[in-house]
Amino acid sequence: MLGGVCAGLGRQCDMDPVIFRIVLAVLSATGGLGLIFYGFAWLFMPYDDEEENEVRKLLTGRVDGQALAAVLFALVGCGVFLTMLGNSTVLTFSVIVTLLLAGAGYWSRQRGTPDPDPLAAQAVADAPPEAQAPPVAASYPSWWRDPIVKDGTHVGTTGYLWGPGETRERDISAAVNIARGIPARHDIRAARGPKPRGPRWIGGWVFLLALLAGGLGTTATWEDRTLAASMQTGLACALVAFGLGIAVSSFLGRTGAGSIFLALVTAGLLAGAAALPSNITTDWARTKWTPGKAADVAARYELGTGVGTLDLTRVDLAKGQTLSTSVEVGAGKVKVVVPPDVTVRLDVQVGFGDIQLPGEGKEDVDVAPDKSDRLTLSPPEGPGSGGTITLDLEVGLGQAEVARAAA
Repeated sequence: MLGGVCAGLGRQCDMDPVIFRIVLAVLSATGGLGLIFYGFAWLFMPYDDEEENEVRKLLTGRVDGQALAAVLFALVGCGVFLTMLGNSTVLTFSVIVTLLLAGAGYWSRQRGTPDPDPLAAQAVADAPPEAQAPPVAASYPSWWRDPIVKDGTHVGTTGYLWGPGETRERDISAAVNIARGIPARHDIRAARGPKPRGPRWIGGWVFLLALLAGGLGTTATWEDRTLAASMQTGLACALVAFGLGIAVSSFLGRTGAGSIFLALVTAGLLAGAAALPSNITTDWARTKWTPGKAADVAARYELGTGVGTLDLTRVDLAKGQTLSTSVEVGAGKVKVVVPPDVTVRLDVQVGFGDIQLPGEGKEDVDVAPDKSDRLTLSPPEGPGSGGTITLDLEVGLGQAEVARAAA
C-alpha cells in the first residue's frame, strides 16, 4: 500500500496482495528480510505508467520522496537483519517462510498458463508481417508527400511534409504555389532557445558536510566512550548529513550517484562498527598484573585495548589447591605466565585472532575468526605438585597466549 510492490506481485502471480503484505510484515518484524525485499523491489521495479525505476532516477540526480523511502526501507531492513545474525532460530524461520512464499507465487503463476499449441505457434511464425501505417515525423526528415488539393496545388511550399531545407525551393509545387500567389511556408523547425540551466550540483557540499559531521561526532566521544560507540556516533552523524543532503537535493539541487553510493558505504561501516566488541577502548595501554600470593589474585582482570600480562609465577599453590581467574581484553594481546609445576585448565575464546599455547613457536600464528579452545595443560614432568589453576581468557580482537615459566 506504500509503493505498490505487493499489488504488483499479486497481479504477476495471480494472488491476493494481502498474502504478500502479511508475509512481508512478518518477515520485517522477525528478521528484517521483508524490509530489505520491499525496499529493493521498490527501487528496481518501475510503476505501470512509467518506464524508469527509482534507481535510475537516483543515478540521474532526480531524488524524490519515493526513492528516499525505498532506500530507508532497505537500510532499516539491513540493520535489523544484522542484529539477528546470532539468532539462528529467527533466521531459519525467515528463510523457510520466504521459500514457501516464493514457491506459492511460482505455482500460482504456472497453474493458469495454458499449454502452447505447436500448430498455432508455427502458423503465427509463418504469417507475413502486418502492414503498418507510415511513420509520423517528429524531429527527423519525412519524405511523405502532402495531400494534393483539387486545384492541383500542394499544401505548403513543397510537395513534402518537411525535409531538408535545400530541396524545398527546387520542388515543382513551390513554383506552382508562387505563381498562384501562395506565400512560402517558413521552416516549421523553429530555432531553439538556449538550454535552461539545470539544478545546481550540491554533491560536493553534502560530502564535506558529512565529513565534518562525522569528524565532530567521533571527536566529541573519543575520550569518554569505547571505540565502537565513538565510531557509531561519528558514522551516524555522517549518515544523517547524507540523508539531509539527499532530501534537500530533491528540492534545491541534485547530488548524483556518488552521494548515494557514499551513503550506502557509510551505512555499511555503521553496521560493521555495531558488530565491534563493546569493551575496546580508544587508548592503547600496557598493563602487567603480578600478584604475590593466591589471595592477591583477582577473580577478573579487564583491559580495553592494549597488552595485558598476568604473571602468576609468584603464586605458590599446594597440591590439591585450585585457583580460578579470568582475563578479558577487547583488542590487543593477553599473556598469562603460570608456574612450571601447576596443572592449567584453560578455556580461551578469541573473536578474531590467534591462540598461543606452551610449546608452540612464535612463528606458529594462525589468525582466524571465532577461535576457541578448552583443554588441560599438565606439567611437563608428569603430575604436578603445585595445584590447579583455572583460566578463562577472552579476547575480542588479537591474541591470547599462555606460557609456562622455566623451572
